[in-house]
Amino acid sequence: MDTGTRTEIYGGGSWTVRSLRGNSEARTYVCPGCQQQLASGQPHVVVWPTDGLGGLSDRRHWHTPCWQARDRRPPRGSWK
Repeated sequence: MDTGTRTEIYGGGSWTVRSLRGNSEARTYVCPGCQQQLASGQPHVVVWPTDGLGGLSDRRHWHTPCWQARDRRPPRGSWK
């Protein structure tokens, strides 16, 4: 469930950040911040470029604390 969408600046770009409370879907994502699994039922944020370029493949699901620590601990893996 969506709990709010906002725009944040990171890495010289503008990002749309949507906070999610979690849902009942049995999906699992890999957080770019810590490279650990993130279950869709867990509260987290979804982040994508605000410029509108790209598609669903540009969205990344982050643990909320990992997104908040992105300046100290930049993303690794599939999204740098």
